[in-house]
Amino acid sequence: MLPADVSALISRIPLFAHLTDAQRAALADHLRWICLQGGQYLLKAGETADALYLLRSGSLGVFDGPTTLIRQVSADDCLGEVSLLSGEALRYNVRALRDCELLRLDRNHFEQLIEHHPRAMLGMARQAVDRLIRRERHVEPPDKPRTFAILPVDQGVPVRGLAMQLAQSLEAYGSCVVIDAEHGANRGSDWFAEREAQARFVIYLDSTGDASWRLRCLRQADVLLLPALAAQPARPWPEAAPGHPARVRHRPRHLLLIHPAHRVLPGAARRWRAQFSGELEHHHICGESDIPRIARLISGHARGLVLAGGGARGLAHLGALRALHETGHHFDAIGGTSIGAIIGAGVANRWSIEDMTRVYYEAFVRGKPLSDWTVPLVALTRGRRAAIMLRRAFGAIDIEDLELPFFCVSTNLSGQGKVVHRHGPLWLWLRASSSIPGILPPVLHHGQVYVDGALVDNLPADVMADDGIAHITAVSIRADIELKAQTEEFATPPWWRLWIRQRRGTGWPRLVSTLTRAAMVNSEETSEHCRARADVLITPPLEHVGMLDWRDWQLAVDSGYEETMRVLEALERAPRSSNDTAHLPLEG
Repeated sequence: MLPADVSALISRIPLFAHLTDAQRAALADHLRWICLQGGQYLLKAGETADALYLLRSGSLGVFDGPTTLIRQVSADDCLGEVSLLSGEALRYNVRALRDCELLRLDRNHFEQLIEHHPRAMLGMARQAVDRLIRRERHVEPPDKPRTFAILPVDQGVPVRGLAMQLAQSLEAYGSCVVIDAEHGANRGSDWFAEREAQARFVIYLDSTGDASWRLRCLRQADVLLLPALAAQPARPWPEAAPGHPARVRHRPRHLLLIHPAHRVLPGAARRWRAQFSGELEHHHICGESDIPRIARLISGHARGLVLAGGGARGLAHLGALRALHETGHHFDAIGGTSIGAIIGAGVANRWSIEDMTRVYYEAFVRGKPLSDWTVPLVALTRGRRAAIMLRRAFGAIDIEDLELPFFCVSTNLSGQGKVVHRHGPLWLWLRASSSIPGILPPVLHHGQVYVDGALVDNLPADVMADDGIAHITAVSIRADIELKAQTEEFATPPWWRLWIRQRRGTGWPRLVSTLTRAAMVNSEETSEHCRARADVLITPPLEHVGMLDWRDWQLAVDSGYEETMRVLEALERAPRSSNDTAHLPLEG
């Protein structure tokens, strides 16, 4: 028997918007209700669709191969129409991301619909073409998650308060309800579909450990939230058992580590993450202020900060951060390259602006990390001072121990190209991310050779965007990569003649200048693409600061502050339409 709201569902689907009430009622008579459990296939690549499917509740994933999710289908959408119209085999697999209810219109009834209502054919063709165009242009936005399951590792984790705080934070983006075993046990699928239709977000909470209810939570969720007490010994989740439905890894999983004493316990993330395989994100909860941040991250409303590399010019980030802090801008995820990664790690560690200014002044201006010159068999410097500086600043913590999600970018010269680091010793990968070829020796790790990430991606806003961060603020440091010569030469003259020319300013470009510019020239095209991914783009004017002239640090900081304030003030003055996404890339 079909649900009572079938006619309303049909009216919400653009494909049938032109039908009269009587025509929709007639169409409803030919629809057949089916239920698809999470993980089950609806359609497989190579098959030809034999029906049109309308999704009433739940979500379906369109997969290229067994695991690559390319599109998500949400309630009130349909699929199968392209194959029905063309008669061609399906290119992709379609399976349930969670429990789904669908309405099926068989091929013969579909053809009758087209014959009697040709406008439906036109609507389907338009919808199919529009979907193909958006897919080709890579602009088809992924649907934001709506249902979450909170599944603690055991009943010793205090999850009810966590669920209520999370629901309160999600209310900023739409209504949210929490359903636990007391309210949801022994309910039918119609009851859950109705609750999900009424609220923007639904949190399914397991606070009792009841196996059947926990399985229901798992089957209803778009996203799995897995809380644990960070200080406890790590152990597997019940869902990690062989054959358990949770092992079908088609949903995002977020490990929530609850820490005592309002501070992150070093090594806890690594211990707990070792219990999982496959994709997994983790978040540290040290206080109530962390809950709204997690709500933004899991619901697709997070704000990210990306900081570019640029040598001494990168100290402009300190000024930009001060301006952003003074104007109330806070961020949920941080990423960067080279010195942008080093300063971004301080932000991810939640250092104050004053502490960051003091630490980085001591490290770069007074510490002179590039002053351990050596015979240039590998590089101009030994790299030891730079490594000591980073270890002194950050200690022995892992990237996973930072309070905010963080990544940095390096270049792998052993064949991998761009590498995004999210795990492992923080100081080591910061050292790799800032290894300017020829100036600092590369980092050698497990047989691989890593150098400065600026070679391939100096402003990794693309990485941040691919992480699903909704709003990105990027501070770009443009490199002065143009070198001019005042002489025609193809080989250096004798040293004494070269010295005289250098004194007169008509000689060859300096070695350090050549190396620093060469390290960044190849990433300029990528950086332009990444600048376009930013919603707010800040580019301080830094022509007066040399790439390795740390003595001009205050000029860089002041320029970063002034330009950031100018951009933010322009943003405030800019007129906004109701659908404006606040994308305003401004440059100095």
